Amino acid sequence: MPQRASLIVLVAALLSSTAALAQNGPPRPPQPNNPPNTNNTAAVDPGPRGGFGDAGSPFQTLETDEWNFFAAAREAFAEVTSVSGRLFGEDGVGLGPRFNHNSCAGCHAHPAVGGTSPARNPQVAVATLNGARNTVPAFIRPNGPVRIARFVRNADGTPDGGVHALFVIAGRTDAPGCQITQPDFTAAEAQNNVEFRIPTPLFGLGLVENTPDANLRAAFNANAAPKSSLGVSGHFNLSPNDGSILRFGWKSQNKSLMIFSGEAYNVEQGVTNELFPNEREDNAACQFNAGPEDDIGTGPVANTLSTASAHASDSANFTMFMRLLAPPTPVVSAAAQRGEHVFNRVGCQSCHVAQQTTGRSNNPALDRVTYRPYSDFALHDMGQRLNDRIRQGDAAGPDWRTAPLWGLGQRLFFLHDGRTSDLVTAITAHASQGSEANTVVGQFNQLSAQDTADLLAFLRSL
Repeated sequence: MPQRASLIVLVAALLSSTAALAQNGPPRPPQPNNPPNTNNTAAVDPGPRGGFGDAGSPFQTLETDEWNFFAAAREAFAEVTSVSGRLFGEDGVGLGPRFNHNSCAGCHAHPAVGGTSPARNPQVAVATLNGARNTVPAFIRPNGPVRIARFVRNADGTPDGGVHALFVIAGRTDAPGCQITQPDFTAAEAQNNVEFRIPTPLFGLGLVENTPDANLRAAFNANAAPKSSLGVSGHFNLSPNDGSILRFGWKSQNKSLMIFSGEAYNVEQGVTNELFPNEREDNAACQFNAGPEDDIGTGPVANTLSTASAHASDSANFTMFMRLLAPPTPVVSAAAQRGEHVFNRVGCQSCHVAQQTTGRSNNPALDRVTYRPYSDFALHDMGQRLNDRIRQGDAAGPDWRTAPLWGLGQRLFFLHDGRTSDLVTAITAHASQGSEANTVVGQFNQLSAQDTADLLAFLRSL
């Protein structure tokens, strides 16, 4: 793992560039078959609020050594990866042979490093970087969102569900002799065999990781009666090994931030690591490094911001960056305060549970903290409108983890595939045949114009 430099300059550049981007989202899908909207037909999403809202900051209670580790880990998160690590400005080692992007921070970019998809999609430029001969798939557009592709079925008709990387390293100056090709995404789309996901925001995930299963179950069960009256049920995605609650990813498919980091490094950038040590491409002509390409540093290091970070693997650095990354700070207004009451009245809190509490931790920032993610971290059936036909553990096609709402105020793209940039469209898309949210969306549709405006103001305040 190479020595990292220019920490403050690099991170500041990433923060300022992603915050300044203009937003122009993807086309809106047709509305699902919701109960008729008789009162709030003029409901307008006020749009993402300006400023950083403290997004991207570490917990303020970190001690000096912890802050230094966080800052160094954030630089690792922003590092650009190449095949060899020898290209200027691309110091990370192990890109490919198949990949979706060459940097964690490139996809988790808005409104700050650790967020979600920026307005301008960086995947377009990386497709042909350093001589690569990739064709940009039709579903990857310059105006976003960042997407990954999963195939629903294998060629023999059996279930697939795995990520099929968009790009290959063939043609790059640091991949001589590699001749592999991209998947045929045009054919996959024509056969209705491809589904998409966008990056999940990473803010506050250390709190989520440190929340005991018992606390999650208690919060889930606390409103059982009102949930039942609304037709809301839900269940957790459980580890098949120990039965504990999984909580990270769109379908809550990952247990811990370390597993989340190692898998993403291997799947999204193609970098083998100590958690996922095997290449995902068998062609030996496209394998240029010994593995794992990311591992623990054992040799001496030069003077550095954090010796602990310098000796840790990239995957461990990514983990610590996420673990110490604080949630965004909401912006409170009178309209937002009224809107939270509307939010609760129509039943949104049935799934988007406001409050959770962590367990004991050696880190005071995570120790027995009450926080407000607006999520129960459980799976809920969102109906046929949002059914991606892909199963991950206990999560079937229409099952999705309740997305935490903190940071929603600055988000540009909504739903698991980023199909809309309009918050009202995202809300109403929760309703379709079989959805647990049908009654709640029906009540949303009956709100007065003022109540709707207040509710949207609340969501955009988070």
